Amino acid sequence: MKIENALALPCPAQQETAESQSGLEFTIATEEDFADIMSMSKDIYGGLDYLPTRYQSWMQEEYRHVVLARKQGKVIALESVCVIDEGETVLVEGLRVAPSERGKGVAGVLLKFCSQFIKARYPEVKVTRLTRDDKLGPKDFQKYRLITKQAILLVRFRAEDLQPRLLQLLAGGPLDSESGLSPPPVLLEPGEVRRLFLSQGVVGGVLPNRTILQDWQPFKPLPSNLDILLKKDVDWMVDSAKQPRVASLCTFPFPVPIGDDCFYLNIDVFGKELVPARRQVLAHLRRHTEALRGHVMCQVFLEPALWEPMADLCKRELEVERVKEYTEQCVVEADLL
Repeated sequence: MKIENALALPCPAQQETAESQSGLEFTIATEEDFADIMSMSKDIYGGLDYLPTRYQSWMQEEYRHVVLARKQGKVIALESVCVIDEGETVLVEGLRVAPSERGKGVAGVLLKFCSQFIKARYPEVKVTRLTRDDKLGPKDFQKYRLITKQAILLVRFRAEDLQPRLLQLLAGGPLDSESGLSPPPVLLEPGEVRRLFLSQGVVGGVLPNRTILQDWQPFKPLPSNLDILLKKDVDWMVDSAKQPRVASLCTFPFPVPIGDDCFYLNIDVFGKELVPARRQVLAHLRRHTEALRGHVMCQVFLEPALWEPMADLCKRELEVERVKEYTEQCVVEADLL
């Protein structure tokens, strides 16, 4: 592929196209491409695809470009690239290839084109960053640097069944008796988010390797990144607004294609102390499932050492089903070549 392909692309407001040496056509996605993308993505992630809910908001994000690969005019692959960290990093996410085209090298060609596109459009970008949940091997570490990792606890439940148990736990019980009564979590306003998540105490003492992870997206704690994050439907909590030891972010529930009345919920927890981490997970669950009716799949991302006791809480006290055993969310990066 030649760099001229990326340089020839018009501005993102237009329908951008380029031809690769592989015969694929690359375009910047628009709102009108939604139906074709959904058709290409059918059954991806076992019916738990987030893109149907997020696509329209992606189209409004000025720092994001969604690149499509077409074959004979038909959409066969997608990748999203976001410029973050004050223009120094490109965040790569959302990669998907049509089932009929997998194993043919399409993903590699698309990723290479995206790299060329970013270098031509944003020459100040130095690093590519992404988040993976598969097991990293020696070849991966030849290409990527590991920034940080979090454990993933994946559970599912019916919202109606969970509420009575949440009320009982939050009212006091085994959770508090382990180490005395702990104060309730603090839900932060935007001004408090900016103050705390830019403070040295949180950046250096709470965040995993000085990284804010929100729903698989890693950000450096910078004012420009907080501008991005505060535009999203996310709740921010801490155990103390003065000196936080544990902080957490929670998405609002979003529907997934697996079936009617099925929702996904993601909770990112930062910090190593178990009791405040538990209380914040329970508070997020209470706040975001109280009005729901139906099935909920919930991912909790947390310090690896907290996975087992948090899994025990989910099984013993919340009586929810654990979908997977221990897995990890790994943030990796590489120099943009």
